[in-house]
Amino acid sequence: MTKVIHILPYHSPCGTILLGALGSRLCMADWPVEPHHSQVCRRLQKTLRAEFQQTPSDILLRAAGQLDEFFARRRRVFDMPLLLAGTDFQKSVWARLLEIPYGTTVSYTDLARLIGRPEAVRAVARAVGANSLSVFVPCHRVIGAGGAMTGYAGGLDAKRTLLQIEHTP
Repeated sequence: MTKVIHILPYHSPCGTILLGALGSRLCMADWPVEPHHSQVCRRLQKTLRAEFQQTPSDILLRAAGQLDEFFARRRRVFDMPLLLAGTDFQKSVWARLLEIPYGTTVSYTDLARLIGRPEAVRAVARAVGANSLSVFVPCHRVIGAGGAMTGYAGGLDAKRTLLQIEHTP
């Protein structure tokens, strides 16, 4: 029997985010407008040995509700059960992303230092880019050296919007 990743589009103020859940855990919050979305989908299907099905589930509706609260500036911390699907290195980077406080940014260099791999800045950047749980695993809080706005799966406008939400009381 094939496992099912239930998916639900969520329409945010900065674009559509495709939410996905396997069982009772959120495994995807990704931006389908970007080319890397197909890579995320293939990786999730392969790693989780599951197929996508566009049907709502309780966990997806809960995730959508928490996003509503975030975009309304009523939520700073998400409390969703997450399923991180990736390599051990990627998971270590994503776990550190979860520790970046709301309204705070770090550089890729800072993040590499935080995981104890200061020489691995490029690998860290690739792991950040492979994050399939945007917003919930806050990769938008990672910026380039000197505060430069760098790539983001939802596009730079979405990244700016997310950071502006977090910096506006």
